[in-house]
Amino acid sequence: MTRPPRIGTVCTRRFYATSSDSSSASSFLKLLSENDFLVRKKSGNGLNVPATKNVHPSSPARTRFAPSPTGFLHLGSLRTALYNFLLARATKGGFVLRVEDTDQTRKKEGAEENIYESLKWAGISWDEGPTNGGPHGPYRQSERLEIYKKYANQLIQSGHAYRCFCSRERLDQLRASAKKLTPPSMATYDRHCYHLDHSESEHNASSGKSYTIRLKSTEKYPKVTDLLHGELDLQVQINYADTRYDDPVLFKTDGYPTYHLANVVDDHLMKITHVIRGEEWLPSTPKHLAIYDAFGWTPPEFVHIPLLTSLEDKKLSKRTGDIGIKEYALNGVLPEALVNFVALFGWSPTAGADKPKRKRQSTGGEILSMDQLIQKFNLNGLTKGNAKVSESKLEFFNAHYLKTLIETPDGLDAIAREVQPLFIEKFSIVAANKLKFELDYIKQVVSLFKGKINNVKDLPDEASYVFYDSPNWGTSDAMNYIEQLSVTNESKAAVSILEEEFLQWWNSRKEPWTPAEIDTFIKSLAKEKGYKSSTVFQTLRFALAGSIPGAPLSQLMILLDKENVTRRVVGALSILKL
Repeated sequence: MTRPPRIGTVCTRRFYATSSDSSSASSFLKLLSENDFLVRKKSGNGLNVPATKNVHPSSPARTRFAPSPTGFLHLGSLRTALYNFLLARATKGGFVLRVEDTDQTRKKEGAEENIYESLKWAGISWDEGPTNGGPHGPYRQSERLEIYKKYANQLIQSGHAYRCFCSRERLDQLRASAKKLTPPSMATYDRHCYHLDHSESEHNASSGKSYTIRLKSTEKYPKVTDLLHGELDLQVQINYADTRYDDPVLFKTDGYPTYHLANVVDDHLMKITHVIRGEEWLPSTPKHLAIYDAFGWTPPEFVHIPLLTSLEDKKLSKRTGDIGIKEYALNGVLPEALVNFVALFGWSPTAGADKPKRKRQSTGGEILSMDQLIQKFNLNGLTKGNAKVSESKLEFFNAHYLKTLIETPDGLDAIAREVQPLFIEKFSIVAANKLKFELDYIKQVVSLFKGKINNVKDLPDEASYVFYDSPNWGTSDAMNYIEQLSVTNESKAAVSILEEEFLQWWNSRKEPWTPAEIDTFIKSLAKEKGYKSSTVFQTLRFALAGSIPGAPLSQLMILLDKENVTRRVVGALSILKL
């Protein structure tokens, strides 16, 4: 068993990174939460408790979001963009959007435009970027090749990098032999080209021989100080009986830099102070620190946020929420809901420099607008451990923001215009009254279901009985109601409610009614006539909506109009009298 740290000491633990690939790196990421440095202090009652270290910047932070246009923006990328955006806005700093398109073989058509559109839809704006420029441009890496070449050559001149002319076949053989070692070595190169004479290297390059540029890695990589995970010693696993070197490639044979070089050069030149990115990049961070050291530059502060997983703690797939951001929009998710949802993946608004982090209760989460997120965002609120994605929580947020939107005139108008073509497509053949498709009527329908639906796309199904001439009395809800009447011997009471009470009152009144007037009459049937309140409401809902719950009865009656309500009640009576 590992001996616990002594009180008052700073503890570090060495990990051996097997690879910079996210799939290989994930094997040790789960260990991070229990291997951070511990600083203990005395509490008021004499107990030793972990001291809280304030890691939130006290000066304006300059952050960046640097996606690759190799696919459409997904949840994890949106969270990375959001946290960087929030930190910049919360500290009154700057937020940079940079497109990292150095991997030309994986570049996907339309992906860059998707990035811009998805961020704008989510309400995330950038101060500098490919679309609006800035003092540190260009902001597309494919347009910065000469900059990278300049700094790569600078490393060659200083002895921190060298050209490698080895063939792919030779490199494959080296990798294969390294894997066969016991233990296997994750450092695979033998520095064959490092030992080339400078003049020979220059001659090979000038004669057109294909080459890469490698960093001459140090014997031991620098330790990583992460604002979330503390101090980590991440070293590449080697076999001491067979000396190999990590020496990561900085420039590829196609003339493009690798991520390792480009992101370091860009972050330095663009004056980035804080880098918030996914944990999958943690194994690469020692290489990046080595490059900073080689240039003599001060690195930014690093924050590596946890992975997103399903509720079963498995990597997200398309079936478990890993879909494009624009797909969420097309599926009826509101941007305010998705942003609120994503903000809580690994961050708690209740934790700060002076507050201990606590386990959040699963009550649906905190409702926070973008302005509130900016006001509350603090790096001290970041949490460790994989963030589990719950679709039910997203539904909760979406229902809240949809209800809030419908309560405003502009929001109601926008939602009505969005669903109007859906209603026309679904009901144009069956609805005899075409006035039901006019915008004013659609607004009434939308208002009727305010707070009753989670998604605007649910409206056509939820409101279907409004558009048909009569509801479907053959649904499971309706049949359960009829069966319940039989069990409770209340069939006669139901007929009496509709025929002797409601129809007589309804036909004796003149429009327009008010919801309050109708509600008063419905309540009087139980209070003054002696019917069970549940029987009154269930019977009227059966008659008007086929027992489908949701819409308030009084508002539904006003929307349907006098003739339609009468027709539905008469139809329901014919079924109840069978």
